[in-house]
Amino acid sequence: MIYSTATVPVNAPGQTPLTRAQAWEGLVQKARDARLFFPPDECTRSEIVEESASHVVREATILGDDITEIITFEANTKITFFQVVSPREGAIVNELLEDANGDLHLRFYCYLGLRGKTPNGPEEQAAQAWMDSDKGFKAAIQSTLARTRQLVAEGRI
Repeated sequence: MIYSTATVPVNAPGQTPLTRAQAWEGLVQKARDARLFFPPDECTRSEIVEESASHVVREATILGDDITEIITFEANTKITFFQVVSPREGAIVNELLEDANGDLHLRFYCYLGLRGKTPNGPEEQAAQAWMDSDKGFKAAIQSTLARTRQLVAEGRI
């Protein structure tokens, strides 16, 4: 089983501040169309195929993998991506939270297994190491916030 987490301040010094509402809208847009938030050619398809009051179902092609996710929303707080069809099984969570000083943070965390692979085997250990590295969730959070700032500047949020 893979468990990884990373948390970064939403409004680090030197960055254009985001409100909670802006950060949340960025997360919602990312859930609805991942192509907006991935580097070119990493996400080649992202479409909502089902929508209800409690969730959306998204089909996407990310890093060459066709995936289907059930995505749930806890308003202004948390979005959970449940891997339904994917090389992975489990959940990835994007959560907005405030620290003791009231400063806004964005945390990504996951509980995942790799389908067809030995639990805690070399593939899962490699995935864990990558997710915990500076190229894993921490980079994903920073990229998400940077893209959200760009969408705010463009008037799209």
